[in-house]
Amino acid sequence: MTSTFRAFLNSPVGPKTTHFWGPVANWGFVIAGLVDMKKPPEMISGNMTSAMCVYSALFMRFAWMVQPRNYLLLACHASNETVQLYQLSRWAQAQGYLSAKKEEDKTQ
Repeated sequence: MTSTFRAFLNSPVGPKTTHFWGPVANWGFVIAGLVDMKKPPEMISGNMTSAMCVYSALFMRFAWMVQPRNYLLLACHASNETVQLYQLSRWAQAQGYLSAKKEEDKTQ
């Protein structure tokens, strides 16, 4: 084994720790959100999507503040936040929350 690979294996955020496997498992949320983009917006739960947005925002901060800083967890939750905010916008548009401005413009 090379010394670089050995250093990665034994690092505080390497594959022998939860700092590595936690973010790897959390990529499932991102993948699920990407798959759900093909589903109709009527199937989106506004409550659950909002909860996922709050969850990812909190864990982005945690990933930044924890020592050693966990960039893999930060990237995972930043990606999930992006996907979930998009899903939330699809849900809000389907519920009519985002179309009020267009209706106001038509009446003027």
